[in-house]
Amino acid sequence: MAPTTLPSPFLDPGAYSASNSLGIIQLRRDHLIPAVLSSSADSEYAEGKVENTRFGSFPHSTLLDQPWGTQILASIVDTGSRGKSKKRKRGTNDEGEEAPATDLKVEHVRKDTVKTAAAASSGFAHLVPPSPETWTLCLPHRTQVVYTPDYSYILQRLRVRPGDHIIEAGAGSGSFTHAAVRAVFNGYTSPGAFADGAETASAENGTVASKKRRRKHGGVYSYEFHAPRAKQLGIEIEEHGLGPVVTITNRDVYEDGFCLQNKDEEQIAPNADAIFLDLPAPWLALKHLTRSPPSPAVLKAVAAASDPSTPNAESSVSTSPQPPKPFHTALNPKGPVRICTFSPCIEQVTKTVSAMRSLGWIEIDMVEIMAKRLEVRRERIGLQEEGLRGANPSAATVFEAVQRLRDVEGRAKVFHGLQKEKQSEIMKRAEAKKRGEKVPAAKGEEGEGKNTVKVDGLPPSKHDRLERAKRDLEKRELFKEGRLVHRTEPELKTHTSYLVFAVLPREWTKEDEERAAKKWK
Repeated sequence: MAPTTLPSPFLDPGAYSASNSLGIIQLRRDHLIPAVLSSSADSEYAEGKVENTRFGSFPHSTLLDQPWGTQILASIVDTGSRGKSKKRKRGTNDEGEEAPATDLKVEHVRKDTVKTAAAASSGFAHLVPPSPETWTLCLPHRTQVVYTPDYSYILQRLRVRPGDHIIEAGAGSGSFTHAAVRAVFNGYTSPGAFADGAETASAENGTVASKKRRRKHGGVYSYEFHAPRAKQLGIEIEEHGLGPVVTITNRDVYEDGFCLQNKDEEQIAPNADAIFLDLPAPWLALKHLTRSPPSPAVLKAVAAASDPSTPNAESSVSTSPQPPKPFHTALNPKGPVRICTFSPCIEQVTKTVSAMRSLGWIEIDMVEIMAKRLEVRRERIGLQEEGLRGANPSAATVFEAVQRLRDVEGRAKVFHGLQKEKQSEIMKRAEAKKRGEKVPAAKGEEGEGKNTVKVDGLPPSKHDRLERAKRDLEKRELFKEGRLVHRTEPELKTHTSYLVFAVLPREWTKEDEERAAKKWK
């Protein structure tokens, strides 16, 4: 089915940046700014909409229709005279009476076209397309987010493929939501359709002439308890063009479960193939993630395991007769379902594992992700690096250190020798004046200049060394010099949390056993 909206830049960014589309301005490795690019002239700047950063100003007119990855130079933008109105202080009129305050409106001349921006002398940024990785680094934080090292491993362990349906509980800021969309996307389906899309071709007489292979469209079903966060996430999802693939629901999954309702208030199952729970108490939501309604004994066991400190934990499960509610499973009945829970405390892990065992989950495993980034670069050390960027201007060998000491001591010796000669010359001239002899003018006294007598064989000064390093830099190939080293970054951009994985196998009935026996006998 053809998409009802424009392709999302997260799924198909294209080769060039476009108007009314999201772009990422990368200033440094971990410093990114999201911006919805606009060509409109309706702005307080003559250059149109502008992104002001510490590295300069970047008008959107310089960001549009650029290949992704282009280096954009900063522009000269007048950021001082952008006010549209000012208040004049109270004063006196010509008659000496106090005059009321008036508004001095600054006429802001607007044109149909945006003023061409002039490039600044310094400052640049890179324009990169939006992706789950870049969005995770620059999204507005409403809660703690799941970073790339975590969600990439989670999606791999859950075996998420294009066309799968995944449940996410605890959406928060939407970092995992964007990564899950890219993993399950398998084409667009009609908005609001929870069932899989199918295409069949039938003959005019009603008999099926041919059947095309069913195409399963992927989907992400995201649940958030906090209403403002759910609303804001829904706005971002629509702005990013991911609405046909993502279903945002404001709900308490502990009580209401994961099944959805259509317009006729019928329960529609997400048919989830994978589940990710980022909840404070994931064990309380596991009772809704079963293939059949759990028995009262199982519910008592789950309640007892979830709060072992309470002596009568089993009493928390009501045994009074209540009208039975129709049970609808949110899981895919045709295959195994995999789950991952994200918990920061080992006590939460213990309760979750106990509830999983009581509800039939198998292959339970716990993992902790500790990702580190290695910085690989060339390390240049030596006295020839003095005054150059990206190098260590210290002695690399004993010979360089000794030679530098000789130069310093040599210049000091020459300096002190010149000082002694000068002092001796002054004393001789003073004695000659006392005897009444005619003393010729010394060097440096005539004219306005200083004494610039050069001494042959004098070791080079710091100024001489810096000038020589600049001249040699024109002939050097710095990318080939230095020792190749790698270092671990000091800060880890991740959580210290525990990931619990488990598998719920497909429910096997007697009919399935009989069909398998007939097929494989």
